[in-house]
Amino acid sequence: MNIFHYIFILHGLSAGIIVAVIAPLVGIFLVLKHYSLIADTLAHVSLAGIAIGLLTGISPVITSLGATVIASLGVERLRTSKTVYGESALALFLSGSLALAIVLLSLAHGFNTNLLNYLFGSIVTVTIGDVYLILGLAVVVVIVISLFYKELLYITFDEEAAQVAGMPVRKMNTLLIILSALVVSLAIPIVGVLLISALVVIPVVAALQLRKNFVRTILFAEIISIFSVIAGIFISFYFDLSAGGTIVLLMLAIFFIIYIIKHK
Repeated sequence: MNIFHYIFILHGLSAGIIVAVIAPLVGIFLVLKHYSLIADTLAHVSLAGIAIGLLTGISPVITSLGATVIASLGVERLRTSKTVYGESALALFLSGSLALAIVLLSLAHGFNTNLLNYLFGSIVTVTIGDVYLILGLAVVVVIVISLFYKELLYITFDEEAAQVAGMPVRKMNTLLIILSALVVSLAIPIVGVLLISALVVIPVVAALQLRKNFVRTILFAEIISIFSVIAGIFISFYFDLSAGGTIVLLMLAIFFIIYIIKHK
């Protein structure tokens, strides 16, 4: 098993497992609230943040994190203002952030190797510092979800009833979208900007096909996510494939297997 002889593989594997754990925890709420496109929108926003980082010399992980958090607050503000429909707000930020990224990259004289790593993911570039950063933010995500689990569950299934009951629905929605921004930023080194939404959504959608209760659905989504990340990294190493693409293809394969078996 010479894969463990390479320190960059251990870093990538550690970061991948951490992201695989927290992605379904946030993804389950996004999917059930029909917010799946938020992950894709924030992924495009993170590309603008990465472009800012490459242009200014600041760590792209930090700039993408800041950009996604700010954009998530903007999306939620537009959505709750009722002046712009939810999907329209997402489209505004998606197209606007992509346009900003293109302009910034043109100022930086186009594409380079570092940008391609962020677009498609590259576990070989994950450093021990990235692992510690991902672990720290992941702990924050888990703690916040644990503290506000009941509130998030309530607004996920019946937002109007939660509002009537006096629950701070707007604050909970804002909290959820900020958590989504954190997960998107953390997943960049593993699967890249173009595939982040798949990591958040597909394991949850696959687990929902089993038609279990909420807790068991999260458990199955975790199993699918962790297995896909670990197996994807191993397969990509031995067959010289893209780790991000391999991970997502494994998730899709699991989804279709479950779908066929359950609907046969």
